[in-house]
Amino acid sequence: MHFRLLSYNIHKGIGGVDRRYDLGRITATIRHYQPDVAFLQEVDSGVPRSRGHDQTELLAEATGLQHFTYQRNVRLRVGHYGNAILSRYPLEDPTHIDLTFRPKKRRGALLARWRVPVGKHSKTMTLVNLHIGLSGIERQWQLRRLFRISHFAELRNRVPLVIGGDFNDFWNSLGWRVMQPAGFEPAGPAVRTFPARLPLRPLDKVFFRGDLRPLHTYVGHTDVARQASDHLPLIVDFEFTRK
Repeated sequence: MHFRLLSYNIHKGIGGVDRRYDLGRITATIRHYQPDVAFLQEVDSGVPRSRGHDQTELLAEATGLQHFTYQRNVRLRVGHYGNAILSRYPLEDPTHIDLTFRPKKRRGALLARWRVPVGKHSKTMTLVNLHIGLSGIERQWQLRRLFRISHFAELRNRVPLVIGGDFNDFWNSLGWRVMQPAGFEPAGPAVRTFPARLPLRPLDKVFFRGDLRPLHTYVGHTDVARQASDHLPLIVDFEFTRK
């Protein structure tokens, strides 16, 4: 069984160059890559700059990824924004983890169980979508805090688990510093996703553990994707290694 994961900081649907709000460009980008599950960051809900849209619900409807869950991270004067998971298959037990490193901006991780059909049966795995901080110490603290929570302690190492999102990993060091010592492997080599028009930094990452194997990892470079956000989408094709 194969599945495709897309991780994408959508920048509230505001273009990184033209600064124009157009959620249709985000929709077109997601639809182009046809993921089974999408990890989205900087998703608006009820904010004037994005016409008060509930972007999670609109994107779920427009992309056909009908199962979704949303995590509010940053509260604004009107509305808020945060992380969302959209999926082709059911999401269960969504859990919101606060990763705020005070006094810095609020950050969080969104966890959910994912039930994927495999023939006549199904596989259940854990998904973690996160957006962590801008300073190196902050990022390391946030990931280590995440790994200390009970959800991770209760999971056996063979249980499939994928962590992805905007790691703000400017120097590409979190893999060997934090993720690999915690038992996670990168889903392929680091690829540049930011800024979208001329990507220089590998800010967006996907890591995994358990009975999974990454088949292909690449960045979406369509003309629309280069305009839609200040990040490019990261796409990973996985397969289960055990039936």
